Amino acid sequence: MSYKNLIQSAAIAIIITAFSASAFAAAAKDNYRFYCSSCHGLEGKGDGPNNTKTQPVKPRNHTNAAKMGKLTDKEIMQVIMEGGAATNRSRMMPPFGNTLTKKEISELKDYLRVLCKCTAK
Repeated sequence: MSYKNLIQSAAIAIIITAFSASAFAAAAKDNYRFYCSSCHGLEGKGDGPNNTKTQPVKPRNHTNAAKMGKLTDKEIMQVIMEGGAATNRSRMMPPFGNTLTKKEISELKDYLRVLCKCTAK
């Protein structure tokens, strides 16, 4: 490797380190729209395009403060990380623990609290 290539490689490594994965993380609303809205809808009402009459369960309405307020932050994060089957909820809810970072999952939980206009019990 030439000296010039070595310098370029070092510069690229510095840039990559400076902009860690968290710097590239999408905003919670963007993650919600990308990962959740197909079932839960863009506004979180459980009316996404995957919510069809053939679905065995209806996706949760994230704007329902009464129901969402019964869930702890830990429970919400667990469902997002592990999916419905692992948390005694719908098997239709996939796990995102290997897709999203813990920070993104926490931010998504906070976004759900905004949608429901509620706090944890």
